[in-house]
Amino acid sequence: MDGLQRILDISQQQGGFTVNDEVPSSYSVPSLSQDEINVDELENKFTQARSAILSLQKSDGHWCFPLEADCTIPAEYILMMHFMDEVDVILENKIARFIREKQDLTHGGWPLYFGGAFDISCTIKSYYALKLVGDSPDATHMVRAREAILERGGAAKANVFTRLLLAMYEQIPWSGVPVVPSELVLLPSWFPFHISKVSYWSRAVMIPLSILCTIKARAINPRNVNIDELFAVPPEQEKNYFPQADTLLKRAFMLVERVLSRVEPKLPQSIRQYSIRKAENWTLERLNGECGIGAIFPAMVNAHESLALLGYAYDHPNRVQCRNALRGLLIDEGERAWCQPCTSPVWDTVLTSLALQEDSTTDQEPVLKALDWLVEQQVLDEPGDWRDKQPNLLGGGWAFQYANPHYPDLDDTAAVAWALDQGDAQRYQKSLDRAADWLAGMQSRNGGFAAFDIDNTYHYLNEIPFADHGALIDPPTSDVTARCVGFLAKYGKHQREVWRGISFLLREQEKSGSWFGRWGTNYIYGTWSVLEAFQLAEFDMQHASVRRAVKWLESVQRADGGWGETNDSYLDAQLAGQLPETSTAFQTAWAVLGLMAAGEVNSVSVRRGINYLLRNQEDDHLWEDPWFTAPGFPRVFYLRYHGYSKFFPIWALARYRALTRTVSVCM
Repeated sequence: MDGLQRILDISQQQGGFTVNDEVPSSYSVPSLSQDEINVDELENKFTQARSAILSLQKSDGHWCFPLEADCTIPAEYILMMHFMDEVDVILENKIARFIREKQDLTHGGWPLYFGGAFDISCTIKSYYALKLVGDSPDATHMVRAREAILERGGAAKANVFTRLLLAMYEQIPWSGVPVVPSELVLLPSWFPFHISKVSYWSRAVMIPLSILCTIKARAINPRNVNIDELFAVPPEQEKNYFPQADTLLKRAFMLVERVLSRVEPKLPQSIRQYSIRKAENWTLERLNGECGIGAIFPAMVNAHESLALLGYAYDHPNRVQCRNALRGLLIDEGERAWCQPCTSPVWDTVLTSLALQEDSTTDQEPVLKALDWLVEQQVLDEPGDWRDKQPNLLGGGWAFQYANPHYPDLDDTAAVAWALDQGDAQRYQKSLDRAADWLAGMQSRNGGFAAFDIDNTYHYLNEIPFADHGALIDPPTSDVTARCVGFLAKYGKHQREVWRGISFLLREQEKSGSWFGRWGTNYIYGTWSVLEAFQLAEFDMQHASVRRAVKWLESVQRADGGWGETNDSYLDAQLAGQLPETSTAFQTAWAVLGLMAAGEVNSVSVRRGINYLLRNQEDDHLWEDPWFTAPGFPRVFYLRYHGYSKFFPIWALARYRALTRTVSVCM
């Protein structure tokens, strides 16, 4: 660990890591009272919560909670049914009821997350879906949404993915969208754009989408419903589908795109048909049974529609797979229904297991059953896309979903391996060795770890017209790096990768003392993730970076003892650690876990956080928050993991219970 010690010595000398630096806070928190924990209350409520979460365990040992996105996903499910003329009237009416209930009356549209601002693209899709179902444009909720859209420039201002859908529904001309030709699959790896240079999710969405764009797909639209009323300028006359390029690189890409739009229709048919077959074969190889291509909704829809337009019969096994995969994402609540962007069984199972492992004096048999289920999901010898960069690296990872063998991810893998190591390292030795080797082999050159890929840092690709969502690539992040570093350090192998990862984390720390949370909202999540990793790595918790992180967490604690952070912090870093409306159970748990990892179990902040969780336990002995917990893509797509407000508070209570009992015994 000499390399790690050098990092510590250097970082301690850097001005940015001095303990006495001022940590800015937008909250004026009153001096904290010395709240005491009622030990009996803690014991009773923890026991009740543990029993409640165990009652939700599946018979085979795993957990899976609903995963909710904004109304774009359920709206697109309705739009897909009308695209294919496979309309389930009962289902579309249940989904429509869900969409109507999610309209925000303060701005008249639909936001990207609970309590969020108006989003024009989500609102356009929701409006169109409701109109397809039969809602009158004169209905109050439709008028309100239409006026909000027109006030913001009309449907021409939608993002690229929405405009592509509108082009397929013949609501706008194809000149209003970027060219996405199937010939993309033919480009060599050295070319500035190559499918291996974009993220897994972009790949899985883009390749089947390129088929639809190349053949200029047309929705069947059996009821012939249009949304002309959403355009401020008639679609054929609109000249401003593409936003003004604000950088030289964007202007260059826009010029290339416009030239390509003129050349693309004139490409030889032999090349065109060859590229479509290549894209088709790429898609078929990754159909992934009844979990769907990439196991994510947008890719599954594109694959389903492209196979239909390529001539696959309704009852063809590949079409049946696609259809069943999409149906598997539905949540039917009786009167209403909605569609998930994907499922999260591996992630839910491992995080629940880690929460229950925190106090080893409790019965661990249910956890071992969950770990046995997880071992069966390990991706060992599949031809995953990670082999594009590491052809000789054996598998050993876990995917997020029930099955996604082409795309195991590092975050799930590190978390599962962490839980296996804590559960019974000897029992799971083979799985742990494969996981550790795979993770070490997936480290990027800068020392960090990304979600799915190595060195996926081609940032210039986010400037192309197709990538207005800004999430075309998969660079290393602090939260994933933290999970990988924590497990590898704990497991005791690949220590060079550990200290390179810690060096990355020290460089990534924000001036405030926090860390950015790419896969959880946001700086509270990132800071917890890193402090947890440092604790597992036996990092010096008196190190200046840790002390600054502790100070930041304490500075954003709310007057009620909890913590909360809005997804708006992805738009404005000044909102880091702040949620004006309330605290949340899951973010309070993250903050408390981070502070305890840093050795602050006896601090006033931790006690007040624990008391917040105890006060806000629901009648079912768990917790419930309506707030969205994570970004899919910061700024454009957010998620609400329904399990986060359940198992994270249990994790925090279990740790506090175990540590304070240990302290009491030692005293």
